[in-house]
Amino acid sequence: MSTYTEDNIRSLDWKEHIRMRPGMYIGKLGDGNSYDDGIYILLKEILDNSIDEFVMGNGRTIEVSIKEDVVKVRDFGRGIPLGKVVECVSQINTGGKYDTRAFKKSVGLNGVGTKAVNALSEYFLVESFRDGKAKRASFERGDITEDAEIEDSGVKKGTRITFRPDYSVFKGYRYKSEHVESLLWNYAYLNRGLTILFNGKKIFSDNGLKDLLSNKLTAEPLYPIIHLEEEDIEVAITHTNTYSEEYYSFVNGQYTTQGGTHQTAFREAYIKTIRDHFNKNFDTVDIRSGISAAISVKVMEPVFESQTKTKLGSQDVGPQGPSMRAFVNDFLTLRLDNYLHRNPEKAQAILKRIQHSEKERKDLAGIRKLARERAKKASLHNRKLRDCRVHYNENKEKSKESTLFITEGDSASGSITKARDVNTQAVFSLKGKPLNSFGLTKKIVYENEEFNLLQAALNIEDGLEGLRYNRVVLATDADVDGMHIRLLLITFFLQFFPDLVKQGHLFVLDTPLFRVRNKKETIYCYSDEQRRNAIAKLKGKPEITRFKGLGEISPSEFSDFIGKNIRLDPVVIGKDTPISELLSFYMGKNTIERQNFIIENLKVEKELTTEAV
Repeated sequence: MSTYTEDNIRSLDWKEHIRMRPGMYIGKLGDGNSYDDGIYILLKEILDNSIDEFVMGNGRTIEVSIKEDVVKVRDFGRGIPLGKVVECVSQINTGGKYDTRAFKKSVGLNGVGTKAVNALSEYFLVESFRDGKAKRASFERGDITEDAEIEDSGVKKGTRITFRPDYSVFKGYRYKSEHVESLLWNYAYLNRGLTILFNGKKIFSDNGLKDLLSNKLTAEPLYPIIHLEEEDIEVAITHTNTYSEEYYSFVNGQYTTQGGTHQTAFREAYIKTIRDHFNKNFDTVDIRSGISAAISVKVMEPVFESQTKTKLGSQDVGPQGPSMRAFVNDFLTLRLDNYLHRNPEKAQAILKRIQHSEKERKDLAGIRKLARERAKKASLHNRKLRDCRVHYNENKEKSKESTLFITEGDSASGSITKARDVNTQAVFSLKGKPLNSFGLTKKIVYENEEFNLLQAALNIEDGLEGLRYNRVVLATDADVDGMHIRLLLITFFLQFFPDLVKQGHLFVLDTPLFRVRNKKETIYCYSDEQRRNAIAKLKGKPEITRFKGLGEISPSEFSDFIGKNIRLDPVVIGKDTPISELLSFYMGKNTIERQNFIIENLKVEKELTTEAV
């Protein structure tokens, strides 16, 4: 029997607690493949301080460089007070954000962010330049290694932070430029007049949320973007012919990827404003179908639901301010309604979009009812979906670990089913190749058995709010047929549920192509180069297996590939490529341009197979 005495009680210092429980401070760890992996949160925590300086009118440029996983962020703000440099980066609950005279509407409020970066970095250097003086201090995993004296300096005022995330915490990580640039662009959109230089590339926005929405749209807008703003609130709105709702929300410059009270208030206020303007009680689904919108608010002392600040919990805009709901509603009721009266052509475009959605919804009503009954019956009588036990965490939020693997064929689904974690991993088994849904209407989702059952399994008929899995993973064979199935599924999601992709829920499972082994060691290889390196390492004549299908991988081996070392490639749509054009090129009529693309990018399976023998 274990004992419980005074000896079992221990106190951790600040860095020990951060390193023991990093998820409390930066969310998930990750290897850099996902935009919300911890290494990007580290960068964001440092940037938040520089942004706060800009917001307070200090410094109009921020320089960011990332080379060989070493991150440098240089601002030209006031600089950390020289006598408090060490404390500000190594003592929890120390910083200027507690003094509202210095930081009125700040993002970093808890005095934690920079300290978390320090503790989770194998190397961390802070330099402050202020009043013709300079101060520097360096750390390793939170332990101070240098505390230099204050010295004279002719360097322009501001702060420079240099750090390298700890490889022992963020295993196998790499910064991806597209994720970093997306983060930096959001800062630029929310802070007009700010110039960010990323590895020498200029990031700058003239028109704020109007620029953001214009660059984020992946389908043609039905009318020019409506852009409205006051001192503490800004919105941008348009519609497309897609089936999704798309929102980008921000608080004090912080991108709240999970929304919160301000986004909820916007959605409610928009419905009310449109109904009042047209004096018609339109259905909520019809009003918001195809909407793309961005909202930014500035509030005093914002309350977020976690340290990573991805969801706003504040019910009010400040200690003495109105409720968030009233604040947003009053703004839209006045400004949007007036705008639509002054711009009747845009009002008519919105009305036409609502009427189109209404007609389609009513036309589908009977089909949807039959489809739901068919899906319910199928779930009782077949094994297409092998569900997991846990979909939500203790806070009734979607579990970040909940995963649905979509695979094809009995052997592949059987291997994954036997190897999976039944608590968090579910399996949906396809029967043959799905239909090419490009150019088809949503009617096909309900009439096609595979699509109807998949939609029902995901619970996304009425939008992503009911999505039962945080990660939807395409697990297909690494051959031509498997690639085709993968492409058909991506087409399905982009055609009917593009927000599933845009919000980072869709992934491709990366499984090894080769197994190279001898009697002492087994090496799994994900590329031909890794195969050659493995052969050289093991020497002699090791046994080489080429995995052509997932069914060839035994359940015991599969558990390694979908366990804690799972490798997932996110499906990311570039901001410069409209979805309609993307699908038209890859899934539309067989044009000469596509034929040439296939010929130029063809990977010859025969060569790989021959070399592997």
